[in-house]
Amino acid sequence: MATLPFELVSPERLVFSGAVTEVIVPGAEGEFGVLAGHAPFIATLKPGILTIKGDGAPRAYFVRGGFAEVNPAGLTILAEEAKPLEELDLGALQQQIQNAKEDVTDATTDETRQRAARQLADLEQVYAALESGRAGGGH
Repeated sequence: MATLPFELVSPERLVFSGAVTEVIVPGAEGEFGVLAGHAPFIATLKPGILTIKGDGAPRAYFVRGGFAEVNPAGLTILAEEAKPLEELDLGALQQQIQNAKEDVTDATTDETRQRAARQLADLEQVYAALESGRAGGGH
């Protein structure tokens, strides 16, 4: 299967760099997959699970916020936060959920409230998926 160059970057570090066969991205407009030869585009990210497929078992990362850019050189994701699922602290995720709840309560306009509510729903969805995965004995 054809590969494409992929980089996942957070403000702290280069999280992943290498040739992959597919990346499944949690886009703000819906989840999408990127394969070699994908048409160029830019998308915003929502909090969710990013899956990298290539050699060996798929790798899963928690990402929050940022952008994905597909161009002829490959796929680059600049995320506000990105870490392997096994490094994700559920307590820290719960704190992000609590902060998002406060953002909804503190919103002064409908637009701000709706944006905060979407962020909260996305974070709660990730937390629920991680909880059910861990309850099942794996990721």
